Amino acid sequence: MINTTSLMLDVILEKAEQENPLSREELKFLLTLSEESDLSKVFTLARQLRRRYFEDKLFIYGFVYFSTYCRNDCAFCLYRRSNHALDRYRKTDLEIMETVSSLVKSGVHLVDLTMGEDPQYFDNRESGFAHLISTVEQIKDRTGIPIMISAGVVPEQALREFKAAGADWYAVYQETHNPDLYHKLRLGQSYTERMERKKLAHKLGFLIEEGLLTGVGDTEEDLVNSLERMRDLGAEQVRVMSFVPQKGTPMQDVTSVSRHRELLIIAVMRLIFPDRLIPASLDVDGLNGLANRLNAGANVITSVIPPHSGLAGVSNHSLDIEDGNRTISKIIPVLAEQGLALATRDDFAEWIRQRQTLIIPSGGALV
Repeated sequence: MINTTSLMLDVILEKAEQENPLSREELKFLLTLSEESDLSKVFTLARQLRRRYFEDKLFIYGFVYFSTYCRNDCAFCLYRRSNHALDRYRKTDLEIMETVSSLVKSGVHLVDLTMGEDPQYFDNRESGFAHLISTVEQIKDRTGIPIMISAGVVPEQALREFKAAGADWYAVYQETHNPDLYHKLRLGQSYTERMERKKLAHKLGFLIEEGLLTGVGDTEEDLVNSLERMRDLGAEQVRVMSFVPQKGTPMQDVTSVSRHRELLIIAVMRLIFPDRLIPASLDVDGLNGLANRLNAGANVITSVIPPHSGLAGVSNHSLDIEDGNRTISKIIPVLAEQGLALATRDDFAEWIRQRQTLIIPSGGALV
């Protein structure tokens, strides 16, 4: 008997291999696959496309979650404003610098400066960010390392000053591009403002990262919408992370979906965006989940955190940190088993340079 699913899959994969755009129906078809043989075909092509643009080189990002205070009350987040049972912290400028120095010495390609929307910064609008902007300038002057700002929907003037201080990337995830679902997740926050701040960042010359969260009630239709919005946005880095239920939140009893869903989305992202950066985060399953995400076509490892730094993660706030499993020395053997290796900093600098030339000065970005 003819296997129509297999035949259809082969046609779609041949189209993707030639880098021809896939239709909405084709994307939905890919996102509903569940047979191991079918998934293997998708993952194999995803790795081939990664190799086409990146050879077997991987990039690694250091993660500095410098403030766990937040003014927002997101339904999915451990650090939501109303979670009073949580021990929180704010790192000083000196502590941030010391952690960044440690990460740079370890060999990371980029430092991701992350926080919740801490009222200490946001209540004073532009002036509240002055210390952090100065810290970014010092990091750039002392290390030259590429810097990502992941600090929420920062004021427009602060965003301009971060760029002037030397920040290269701006990341503020939408989580979903279904506005109704968005408002259930990001309570009381503007969908449009969040999207527009990313577009402004592109106009200012930032490279941008867009991300989605799966397992929060999203459908295949929602996922296709997100993939299309990511394409329209021209994001240089696109990511997906599985929802991990957090104690003390309205979604603490939501059942986690199979990691197969995240892996499949990573692979489909690679088929759509073969030349972009797609992360494998250590923040969901730690070191044990890394190989599967690389096998699905990811080419960036994120959330490297030095032990004994007093820093937390996001999805799993303490997973693999104090035992040193979020360090490059522990990651390299996993890469070797996959036939992969660390890129050089020059490789990453060249990739950034090439992508920056594609950002249109008038405000758009080529896709």
